[in-house]
Amino acid sequence: MGDALAPQKHNSPANGKGLGLWRAVSGQRFWAISGVDAQPLLLAFAMATGAAAYFTMPSEPAMEAILLAPLLAVALIAVGRRLLAPSLVQFVLWLAFGVVLGLSAGAVRARLVAAPVISEMTGPVMVEGWLSEVETGAKGPRLRIEVHAIAGMPPEATPKTVRVTHRSRLEVSSGRFVRCWSVLRPPPAPGMAGEYDFRRQAWFEQLGGVGYVQGRCRGGALGAPGGIVSDVRMHIAAFRRQLASHVDEAAGERAGGFAAALVSGDRSFMPVEDQVALRNSGLAHLLAISGLHMAIVGGLVFYVMRRLLACIEPLALRVPVQKPAAIIALLASLSYLVISGAGVSTQRAFIMLAVVFGAVLFDRAALSLRSFAIAMILVILLQPESVMSPGFQMSFAASGALIATYEAWTARRAVSDRVMGSVSYSWASLAVTSLVAGTATAPYALYHFDRLAGLGLIANLAAMPIITFVSAPAAAAALILTPLGYGDLGLRVFGYSLEAILWIAETCTAQAPDGISPGKQMPDLSLVLFTAALAAAVVAHGVWRWIFAAALTGPALWLWFTAPGLALHWSASGDVFVRLKGGDIEKISYVDGDGLSPMRFSTLEPSGSCSNWPCVLDSVIGPIRLNAPEGDEGSLEGQQSCEPSDEVSLDLVMTRPSEACGPSLAWSDISRQGGVTIDTTGARTQRATPCKARAWKPCSKDSGQS
Repeated sequence: MGDALAPQKHNSPANGKGLGLWRAVSGQRFWAISGVDAQPLLLAFAMATGAAAYFTMPSEPAMEAILLAPLLAVALIAVGRRLLAPSLVQFVLWLAFGVVLGLSAGAVRARLVAAPVISEMTGPVMVEGWLSEVETGAKGPRLRIEVHAIAGMPPEATPKTVRVTHRSRLEVSSGRFVRCWSVLRPPPAPGMAGEYDFRRQAWFEQLGGVGYVQGRCRGGALGAPGGIVSDVRMHIAAFRRQLASHVDEAAGERAGGFAAALVSGDRSFMPVEDQVALRNSGLAHLLAISGLHMAIVGGLVFYVMRRLLACIEPLALRVPVQKPAAIIALLASLSYLVISGAGVSTQRAFIMLAVVFGAVLFDRAALSLRSFAIAMILVILLQPESVMSPGFQMSFAASGALIATYEAWTARRAVSDRVMGSVSYSWASLAVTSLVAGTATAPYALYHFDRLAGLGLIANLAAMPIITFVSAPAAAAALILTPLGYGDLGLRVFGYSLEAILWIAETCTAQAPDGISPGKQMPDLSLVLFTAALAAAVVAHGVWRWIFAAALTGPALWLWFTAPGLALHWSASGDVFVRLKGGDIEKISYVDGDGLSPMRFSTLEPSGSCSNWPCVLDSVIGPIRLNAPEGDEGSLEGQQSCEPSDEVSLDLVMTRPSEACGPSLAWSDISRQGGVTIDTTGARTQRATPCKARAWKPCSKDSGQS
């Protein structure tokens, strides 16, 4: 495929008209990268757009169109090249090819991972299977079980995997066959419109049900599942659990769980309060084994092996030592991928690292926008669903911004190794890395989590030197000393360094416990514009990157600030969230439900404002009265529900179905529809979608809604 951006050199009449502006735009007057390097980057951006478009479609596209669209796009590109079509036309066709390729990747993957999903509350039933992973949870460890059988359920309707919360003392370990008396239900829908869809994630993980264990899980006599791959997977799961347990004990009581999470990816030994402190301080990325961890492991092994191989004179004189060092580092990174559980973020990080080491093997620039684009293309082809996840968006946003920043910085660096006056390049780069990565990921953190860590930049500046210069060498020393029987010494130093990280997290959280919240949900279009602004800033040159970024950021901010804010939300969990006149959100534990509370309000504790019923709250839309909850007749209504009022309009009234005034909405409607939200303009939104509109939105037998 030729260069779709560079001006064509032929003089065809069809190519000579109206191309002056396009030749100016496609040259290097505006862009920091050449046309050849831009081609994979544009393809990656287009594929991400296509994959996102697939997951936001209201209904499933026809499979015939999904398979034919990429072929048609390739044919059009080939015809355009053959007929010497203008470069602008080829550019558009190239982008169209990327969009349909990303869309097709999502559709094909959704069908390849199809597996049974529980359609309604089931149980208590006996669940038998192999325990593959233990995850941490607020109410107890979460057990991920590869199902062998579920009592009373036919094989064709049995989920491949379920996840259950174990509230009693855990007496089983990963890799074992277990039997659990459990209550199961379908993966829950999002807490409110616009939040991350756990059902979609569960579909692609082949997670067909969630629930809780009644009593304790017991070990069974059945051996490993059939097949070599399954047998190896269970042995790896057992080894990971044993490794996590050993690291937890050797690294010390205070930070042992943190150390186990970094080494094996098993967070079940880590206290929930430590995870909350890391999240509120902006250091939660340390828990997700992703780019930072892979870069430290791969980079450290690469550096050490390159130095050692350079000392072997016969080899160093005949072979570029960086190439065998890259192969060894890649194998070490692959081992870390397997040991850490091969989570989605870890797989993504390994792919990016493999591209970097591949560039070393083929004598290309290891860290470049071209390598970044190739990594993004591979991730989208293998895991198109990750495009919708915060991990994908934040990791690639940070990576792209950092690569573009350092390419521009390197081009302007003097021969001296000092920049910013007396500050060395290494320390200056640490500050720049934290600032650029934090800025690039801020829109995604605000969109998905509705807040930023108030002291996140300071926490990262304080923590990163410890991770880089103490924690990583200590972990490497533990690995090297383990065969000699002294590995626990390295793990203890590793634990001491992580205790310092936890102290930083707790200190920053104490100073800014609530973080920075905009007070209203970011619209989808604003996030799209922020993403386009970041992409333009990555590929633009000089002052143009600021012009393009500002031109897109301005409308994004305007849409965000002018969008109506949340006034009231009645969640499927039964909780009611009301924005008071002062702007604060009040959480009322109203009735008991089975759904999820909104993720953005997950840190809110129930208010004591409604100890007596009926309860009147002075909200931003006027007085709101909560009647006494009486089972299915629990209701939320205006203080003057049957007569017009200047403070509460009739279309905001939610009453019992038996009342004949105003629109009615009962708790049964809330639980079925997954929650109802009212904004400050009085508009009401709910999450109900047509039955079976998408594969991961199953039908409920009693409602016909998802």
